[in-house]
Amino acid sequence: MGLTSFSSGRGASLREYVAIGNPDGLPLIALAGNANVGKSTLFNALTGLKQHTGNWSGKTVSLASGVCRARVGGAERRLLLVDLPGCRSLDPASPEEGIARDLLVKSAPAAVIAVVNAAALESSLPLALQVLALTPRVVICLNLIDEAERSGVSVDAARLAGRLGVPVVPCSARNGVGLSALLEAVFQVMNGENDAETAQRAHERCAAFLPAENAEGAENEAAAIACRRECTRLIADVLCGNGAGSGVGNSEGRGAENGAVNVAKGRRGTGGAGLTARLDRIAVGRWTAFPIMFLLLMLVFYITLIGANRPSELLFSVFSWVEKLLIRLLDSIGVAAWLRDALALGMFRTAAWVVSVMLPPMAIFFPLFTLLEDLGYLPRAAFCLDRCFARCGSCGKQALTISMGFGCNAAGVVGCRIIPSRGERLAAMLTNSLVPCNGRFPLLITLVSLLLAGGGAGGLSPVGCAAALAALIVLAVAVSLGVTKLLSKTLFRGEASSFLMELPPYRPPKIAQVLIRSMLDRTLHLLGRAVLVAAPAGLVIHAAANIPAGSCTLLSAFCSLLDPFARLFGLDGTILAAFILGFPANEIVLPILLMAYTGGGALAETATGAELFSILSSNGWTALTFAAVIIFTLFHWPCSTTCLTIKKEAGGLKWMLLGIALPTAVGLLILAAVKLAFSVTGLLG
Repeated sequence: MGLTSFSSGRGASLREYVAIGNPDGLPLIALAGNANVGKSTLFNALTGLKQHTGNWSGKTVSLASGVCRARVGGAERRLLLVDLPGCRSLDPASPEEGIARDLLVKSAPAAVIAVVNAAALESSLPLALQVLALTPRVVICLNLIDEAERSGVSVDAARLAGRLGVPVVPCSARNGVGLSALLEAVFQVMNGENDAETAQRAHERCAAFLPAENAEGAENEAAAIACRRECTRLIADVLCGNGAGSGVGNSEGRGAENGAVNVAKGRRGTGGAGLTARLDRIAVGRWTAFPIMFLLLMLVFYITLIGANRPSELLFSVFSWVEKLLIRLLDSIGVAAWLRDALALGMFRTAAWVVSVMLPPMAIFFPLFTLLEDLGYLPRAAFCLDRCFARCGSCGKQALTISMGFGCNAAGVVGCRIIPSRGERLAAMLTNSLVPCNGRFPLLITLVSLLLAGGGAGGLSPVGCAAALAALIVLAVAVSLGVTKLLSKTLFRGEASSFLMELPPYRPPKIAQVLIRSMLDRTLHLLGRAVLVAAPAGLVIHAAANIPAGSCTLLSAFCSLLDPFARLFGLDGTILAAFILGFPANEIVLPILLMAYTGGGALAETATGAELFSILSSNGWTALTFAAVIIFTLFHWPCSTTCLTIKKEAGGLKWMLLGIALPTAVGLLILAAVKLAFSVTGLLG
C-alpha cells in the first residue's frame, strides 16, 4: 500500500470545518487521543502536511485536516483525515475537549483512529474506551512502540484487539513504522471486515465510561472511575498475558485492580522511564529548576552570539556587491536617478540589511530552541512556570501560551484557546506580547551586543552578553506574571481554572527534522515576512527621508514632532518614530532607525557592530539610551499581525486597543523608572 498526500485545509475551528464541509464526499477519518501521544506526527505522516509538532502537550489547539491517498487492491482511495485537539476525556471540561466530542458525535466519521501511547497505556487507554463508547468503528493505533520497547514495556496487541473487537496496530509514526498496516485496518473497519459483533458489545459496554453531555459531577466521576478500573484490568492482561482481564465490562475486586497496576508498573523496567525520572529530579526540582532554565537560556544565547557575527559580515559584503551591480544595471537601462536610489538604496538596501542582521542569529537560535522542544525540556519549563501563574490567579495553561509567544505572539494569542475561562483567556491574550517574539530577538541581540560588547559600557564578553539576554527574558516573564496578577484582581476576577499537564519522556531529537523545521517553519518564514514588509517600508521611508517639508524632510519633521515626548522616557523622536513606523513588523525597527539617522535618507552601506555603534553614538546615544531602547523593545505595542489576532480571538476592537495600550503603558512606566534611577545615581552625567 503506497501513501501520497494532498492538503485539504488546516487549522479550522469546528464551526469553520462544518461550513467548509466535504465537497468531494470523502470518507471522514478522525484522529483522537491524549496530548503528546503523536497524533499530529501521525497526521503529518499520513497526509504529508507539515503541521507543527513538538515533544509536549497542547500543540493542536484547533482542527487540522488533510487528504490521505492510499492504494488498495490496485485502486487509489482517498480519505479525509481530521486531527482532533489532544484531550484527556470526552467529558468536555475545556474548549478542545468540546471540539473533539462535537466532531465525533455530530460528523459521524467513517472510522476513528484512537491513538494511544504504548509506553503509557494507563493514561491514554481511557480515552480510547470513551471513543469506543461513541462508535464501534474504531482502530487503535498503538503508537510510540519504540519508546515502549526502550522502557521495557511489551504490549500484546493481538490480545487487546481480541478483548475490544477492534483492530490494534503497533506503530511508530516518527519512524514511519506500521502506517500501511494502520490504513489497511481503517479500510477493514469501514467495510465491516473486523469482528463487528465483539466491537458492538464493547461499544455498548463502554457506554458506562462516557457520561452524558450535561451530566453532573458525581455521575462524571463514577464514569471516570469505571473507565479507569476497566483500563487497569485490560492493561494487566495485555502486558503480562496472565489472563487477569476478561474483557470489557467484567467485574474484578479491588485487590485484583491494585495487582494489575503493580504488574503494569513492573513491566516498565528501568529504561527510558527511569532515565526520565532521574533527569526530572534536576530539571523540575524545587531548587534546581529555575537555575537550570536560566543556564540553558544563557547557553542558547551564547552560541547565538558567538556564531552570528562573521556570517552577518559576509552577508553584508555579498549584498553590497549585489547592490552595486543593481545600480549599474538600472543606470544602463536609463532609470531616473531618483527612482534608481529609491529602488536600490531604499527597497533593496533595507531588505538586504534585514536579511544580513536577522538570518544568522535566527539560523542558530531557532534550531537550538527547537532542539530543547524536541528533547522534551520546554514542557518542563512550562510546568515550573505553572506554579508561578497559579499564584497570580491565572490558569497554568498560560505558561504554554507564553512558550508559544516566544516563537510568535500572534501564535501565542491563538494558543490561548486552550484556556477554558474567558477572563483568564483574555488576560493571557493581553499579556502575551510582554514576552519577546522571534521578530524582536534579533533586535535585542544586536542592541545588547552593541551596549555590552561594542564599547558602550564595560565591553563584556559573549558570556556576559548571553547572561544579560537571559536576564531580559526572566524580566519579561516576571513582568508578564505581575500584569497577569493585576488583571486577575481587577478586570478578570474569578476562580483560577485547574491545569493538568502530562510531562512527556525525554526523547532523542531528530536532528535533520529539527533543522528542516526550524529553518522552514520559523527562520525562513519569519525572514520572508520581514523582507516583504521591509522592502516596501524601505521605499516609503526613503521617500519620506527625501521629500522636503519646509526646511527639513517629512521624516525629520515627524521625528521632531515626537522628540519632546520621547525624551521624557530616555528615548528620542527618531527612536519613537522607528517603532511607530515599524508597526507592521518589529524586524524593521532598526533599519528605519538607521535610515533616519544616516545622511541622504538611506541606510549606511555597511553595518558591522562597530559601525552601528558609531552611527548610534554619533546621534547622541548614551548608556541610558541603549537601556531605554532595549526595554522598549521588550515592552511596547505588539505588531500589526498580533493586534489583528487579538481582535479576532477576543471578539472586539476594545480588546485590541487594550492589547496595544497595556504593554505600551508598562514599557513607558519602566522607562520612567529607569530614567529616574539614572538621574538619582548620577549616570545621566
